[in-house]
Amino acid sequence: MSNLIGTYKYASKEIKGYSNSEIAKNEKNDCFVRAMAAATNTDYDTSHKFVKENFNRKNKKGTEGIFISTQMMKFEEEGMKIGDKTFKVKVLSTNRITNKYKLYGEIVKRKKTVKSFIKDNPKGTFIVGVSKHAFTVKDGVLIDNAGEEFRPTRKVDCAFKIDGKEEVTQLSLF
Repeated sequence: MSNLIGTYKYASKEIKGYSNSEIAKNEKNDCFVRAMAAATNTDYDTSHKFVKENFNRKNKKGTEGIFISTQMMKFEEEGMKIGDKTFKVKVLSTNRITNKYKLYGEIVKRKKTVKSFIKDNPKGTFIVGVSKHAFTVKDGVLIDNAGEEFRPTRKVDCAFKIDGKEEVTQLSLF
C-alpha cells in the first residue's frame, strides 16, 4: 500500500464515460465534477448533473467553495445520493487537515500539504480542496486533471471523506 502513496492518475482516464461525453467536451473549470465522479465511481454526465443541481454550479464556471462546504455538511447529516448510489460523507475537521508545530515555544497549526495529507490518510476515498481546485485521493493515489500533475506542496483547504461502501438502491417486488 505505501508504495502507491504519491502515485498519480489522470481523471480523464479514471472516470467512466468521460472520453465519449458531449458535456465533458464542452466543459472547463470542472475539477469538482471530475473529483465527484472519481470519488463516487459514477460516470461524468451523472456527476455533472449532480454537481449542477446540488452545488449551484454553472456550466464552464466552476464550483464555488462556499457551496461545496455547505452542501457537504448537509450530506454529512443526510447522506449523499448520486445516480443510484448512496454514500456517507464525513467533513474532515481542522485537526485532520492541519499539522501542529512548535514555533518559538508556541504551538501553531498550519495547513497540511497534499503530500502530508496523503501520507496521513493512506486508506479511503477523499475529495480534497486546495486553492481554487479540487481532486480525489483514493487509497493514497491522487486522481486529478491533466496539467495538474502531483504538486506536493499545495495546501489543503478542505477535505471530505466519501464512504466507499456504495449501496445500490434495489426495487422490491413485494
